[in-house]
Amino acid sequence: MARTVKAEEFASKRREILNATQRLVLTKGYEQMSIQDILNEVQISSGAFHHYFASRGILLEAFIEHIKQQSGEPLLRIVQNPKLSAIEKLQGFFDTLDRLRIEHKAEVVSIGRVWYSDDNAIIRQKVDEAVMAMRAPLLTEIVQQGIREGVFTATYPDQAGEVIMSLLQGMGNTHAHLLLSFEQQRDDAFDAAQIKKIVATHAAYMDAIERILGAPSHTFYRATIAAVKFWVGAIRESNPT
Repeated sequence: MARTVKAEEFASKRREILNATQRLVLTKGYEQMSIQDILNEVQISSGAFHHYFASRGILLEAFIEHIKQQSGEPLLRIVQNPKLSAIEKLQGFFDTLDRLRIEHKAEVVSIGRVWYSDDNAIIRQKVDEAVMAMRAPLLTEIVQQGIREGVFTATYPDQAGEVIMSLLQGMGNTHAHLLLSFEQQRDDAFDAAQIKKIVATHAAYMDAIERILGAPSHTFYRATIAAVKFWVGAIRESNPT
């Protein structure tokens, strides 16, 4: 029993360090974050830290794996639901990501400024690769289900998940940069043009996903002007100057 308790305590403290690392990466930036920052956050000594992670490099590997597992959770539950059709699963995945972003809009806006800074360029690339590795096979499983149901006719079903993830990541990066531009500009003409560009960008990417799947146009939802204005408001609320 004592051995089990020790293992649980070790795992718990390890998760605490990883969660602290995640907070610091998303608020300070990986390049600016020091081991001392983590020690202060978790209130442990350097010796105690190295009991869990031998080096900063080992910590980075564990952090990426931590993010990878987190990224798969919302999609995994949807994929494993036997009551949902392929279209319902894919739209459910999109809806879940949107819902989570809306529920944590203040954090999303605050994190976005740091996440897309140069200080996070390397770790952003590694996280994108980890998320791709976790989600692409699950999306491929949905595509293959859709082919069996006769609603998708993807030419390359085994590669479809990876291609869709590449599109989603590209769309996310483009949207983030366009939305963050609203912090620098406050002009009605600028707002109208940028909002129109974001809506068109989303439509273009969703159209590409539908074409890859061989699904009818507008099988999946398109971003609306109202939805984009919601995020513009959130960005400006967080930075009123």
